[in-house]
Amino acid sequence: MLKFKNSTLCFAALMLASSYLFSQEKASILDKNLVQVYRASTTKINDLVHTKLDVKFDYAKTYLYGKAWITLKPHFYPTDSLTLDAKGMDINTVALFDGVKNIPLKFIYDSLFLKINLGKTYKADNKYTVYIGYTSKPNEFKSKGSAAITDAKGLYFINPDSSVKGKPVQIWTQGETEGSSVWFPTIDRPNQKTTQEITMTVPAKYVTLSNGALISQRKNNDGTRSDTWKMDKPHAPYLFMMAVGNFKIYRDKWKNTPVDYYLEPAFAPYAKDVFGKTPAMMDFFSKKLGVDYPWNKYAQIVVRDFVSGAMENTTATLHGDYVQQTSRQLLDGSGDGEPTIAHELFHQWFGDYVTTESWSNLSVNESFADFSETLWIEHAYGKDAGDAHNNDAMNAYLADPTSKAKNLIRFNYKDKEDMFDVVTYQKGGRILNMLRNYLGEDAFFKGLNLYLKTYALSNGEAHQLRLAFEQVSGKDLNWFFNQWYFGAGNPELNIDYKWDQASKTQTIYFNQTQKDDAFKLPIKIEIYVNGKKETRNYWMTSKTDSVSYSVASKPNLVNVDADKILLIKKTDNKSLEEFAFQYKNAPLFLDRLEAIEAAAKSKEISAQQIIIAALQDQYFELRIKAINELKLDDEAIVKQALPIILNLAKTDPKTLVKAAALDALASLKDQTYLPLFKDAVKNQSYAVAGAALGGVAALDDTEGMKIAKSLEKESEGPLALAIINLYTTNGTDADFPYVSKAFGELTVGEKFQIIPGFASMLFKVNQTSYLIDGVNQLKQLGVQYKTYGVDKYVTVMLNNLLGNKKGQLEKADLATKSNLETQIAYIQKTIDELKKL
Repeated sequence: MLKFKNSTLCFAALMLASSYLFSQEKASILDKNLVQVYRASTTKINDLVHTKLDVKFDYAKTYLYGKAWITLKPHFYPTDSLTLDAKGMDINTVALFDGVKNIPLKFIYDSLFLKINLGKTYKADNKYTVYIGYTSKPNEFKSKGSAAITDAKGLYFINPDSSVKGKPVQIWTQGETEGSSVWFPTIDRPNQKTTQEITMTVPAKYVTLSNGALISQRKNNDGTRSDTWKMDKPHAPYLFMMAVGNFKIYRDKWKNTPVDYYLEPAFAPYAKDVFGKTPAMMDFFSKKLGVDYPWNKYAQIVVRDFVSGAMENTTATLHGDYVQQTSRQLLDGSGDGEPTIAHELFHQWFGDYVTTESWSNLSVNESFADFSETLWIEHAYGKDAGDAHNNDAMNAYLADPTSKAKNLIRFNYKDKEDMFDVVTYQKGGRILNMLRNYLGEDAFFKGLNLYLKTYALSNGEAHQLRLAFEQVSGKDLNWFFNQWYFGAGNPELNIDYKWDQASKTQTIYFNQTQKDDAFKLPIKIEIYVNGKKETRNYWMTSKTDSVSYSVASKPNLVNVDADKILLIKKTDNKSLEEFAFQYKNAPLFLDRLEAIEAAAKSKEISAQQIIIAALQDQYFELRIKAINELKLDDEAIVKQALPIILNLAKTDPKTLVKAAALDALASLKDQTYLPLFKDAVKNQSYAVAGAALGGVAALDDTEGMKIAKSLEKESEGPLALAIINLYTTNGTDADFPYVSKAFGELTVGEKFQIIPGFASMLFKVNQTSYLIDGVNQLKQLGVQYKTYGVDKYVTVMLNNLLGNKKGQLEKADLATKSNLETQIAYIQKTIDELKKL
């Protein structure tokens, strides 16, 4: 499961909202009493063996009518009873199926658990099949979501009555964590595995998708069709899936394995653009792990209104519609589709093939999927790109004020949904990358190979992962797992340096400043002297430590954590001169990023020289960083940097660099660049066009508004953001319909960029229906992302709006008072509703 839609951008936006309100709230978020409850693995009394389902759908009622044949056997001890998860259903029939007929069984059902008396005692080698006739009512079941999964009712009917014009009619499912048992009875626990067969009866015009292979299709006399999908290898119930709707299928393959992409018809021409790297990913991961993709097909489907980023259902991943883009949208490469595709694919090994034995051990699913994003990006785009992605993940973890109190493997938590957080995902991925560095590439991946082969089609946990690595490497890893998997927090490392000319000794002082115990840290140190590099390896084992080295002369640079691999919050007290040397000579992305960041904080005149040099860095994100850190209020800096920025704006191969350069030029408000901006507005890149529009508007509001109007119909993403920004500043009621529609179509991260401007436009909106529409959109964000405290963030915005409207009311004439009173009442009503969430 991908935790965040559009993960890095979305996460940053959500954290911004949370920190805006909750910088003082940390441990208080956790309910201490509930956290003390030990979350044991679910005891196995009966084991699922095979699940056969026959379902049809009532679109008007949003019901599923189901028949289930569930084959089980006692796990070890004899038993005469069976308890199944079955949430919010009508249970019509419960019987023992003997292969020919149904024999009624006694049962008790409390709307959550179906407790069945089997009528006799079965031993561990006895299989039995229970038949259940039932009705699933997902829209009547009250469920709780999580940070990763905003709703948990299992089965979703999208626009079932076609009431929303232009929106497709779809059905899809979402099982993780325990939502599958809303639409079929099962033992809904990750330590259960079962083969499956699902027959779906649907309107004949629709396409279906489920796990495994499509083994039959039967046309019915009533205009429906019955499709049967069969999964012949066991997998966990939460990985069961169904999808129904009007999809176009693009057929691809990896070796002899079918690889299919299901998209809405309008996006079908771009299927290869969106998903085309999937076979290459399958090949890379298969070779890297030494275990070929383990299933008989791989399909990816894009659905509307998905409650998560994506979901790794076995052989059939569901994606939210944000990955569904045109070739023009994909030009900027700013979406999160490709890392998501890699993330969910890697789950087919880590999560589906070997599944966590409990939600406490979720790391053996999600940390690996997070790690795979870095692994793929590094392979496909180079080490700088992989390191940048890995660093983003670490910063996401470090930015969360609640994360330091949580172990990666957590046997104590308030709710299983709480496991889906930056610790399990981003911190866990970074930890795996540290272990990869410590063990070495070959030993690390051979350890993963052993783990996958040992626990294939079964369950795994962190201890078993450790044992696999130890068996391969011959190293004891208890210290690593106790520290990083079964412990919380991270080192906060302060580094100081002293050079003794008399003894020619370089001393490095380490101080771990976190409140908790010392972390044991293997540290690689590179010392640059007269252009030559010496490498030393050092183990830090106490909170305060130092190490001295004899060297020929004063080092140009001492580079601590030279591989830039440690999960630490670091204060590195180097001089600006040393950082300048680091930028030019140390090889890694983070070496250069650290130097740029140090220069940006420095008040020394020479600091900008590091940033000017970085304008031509080999990695595009650092070119963007340098552009953004330039002090363009300094004439000398402008004179030096301007030719480079102009060149970047015109010729850089990366559209996002061009856009950043145009933004920088716009800040100068120099009419000289108006022709450049007007020309760049025509660029196919939405980022470039959006930045150029901002440049035009900075010089000529009227011309900016005119161009914005001409671009409305073709605007997406950054261009839509630019138009919204312009309209929120200079627009009127006439511009609000565009703002509202465009805001609704932005990604979550983009919405959070624009919320203040969107809210401020409501200050001057006169038409009540427009104001209500805008308030409702803000409210929806607050409700959907309440987990992050966004409801409170939105409430602050609405209170500001309320105060503004009350101020208008005091000065209003009789003709407008009634209108304002209606608006004020609606804003207050919305605030009250948000407070009750």
